Amino acid sequence: MNQWYRQLAKPAWAPPARVFGPVWLVLYIGIVFTFGAAAYMFAKSQISWFVLLPFFLNIVFNVAFTPLQFKLKNNYLALLDISLVLLTLIWAMIKIYPFAPWISLANIPYLLWVTFATVLQSSITWLNR
Repeated sequence: MNQWYRQLAKPAWAPPARVFGPVWLVLYIGIVFTFGAAAYMFAKSQISWFVLLPFFLNIVFNVAFTPLQFKLKNNYLALLDISLVLLTLIWAMIKIYPFAPWISLANIPYLLWVTFATVLQSSITWLNR
C-alpha cells in the first residue's frame, strides 16, 4: 500500500491494510476455480456468451481497481469501479445459477467481501471529498 492511501481519512471500522492481501488471496483462489468452471461450461457449449459475459467483465473491473485507486489516486473512479465489480458479480451469480448453482453459492464469500469493500470505498471517498 502506498503512502497516499495510508494518509487518507478512513472510517473507524476500516480493517488494517495487512488484512486485504490475505483476504484477496483466498478469494482469488475461489474466483479462479469458479470463473474457470464457467469458462469451461462455455467452451463445452453448456452456457451462452451472455451467461459468461458478467464473469469476464467482473475480472476486467476487478483488475482495474488497483491502478485506479493506487496509481491514479482517484477515489471516485475507484468507487465507480468497485461498484461495477459488485454489480457484475451479482449479475454473474444470477445468470449462472440455473446452470450451476454451486458456482453462485461458492461466490458468496466474494460477494460479501465486495459488498464490504464497496461500502468501505464509499466511506473513504466521502471522507476525502
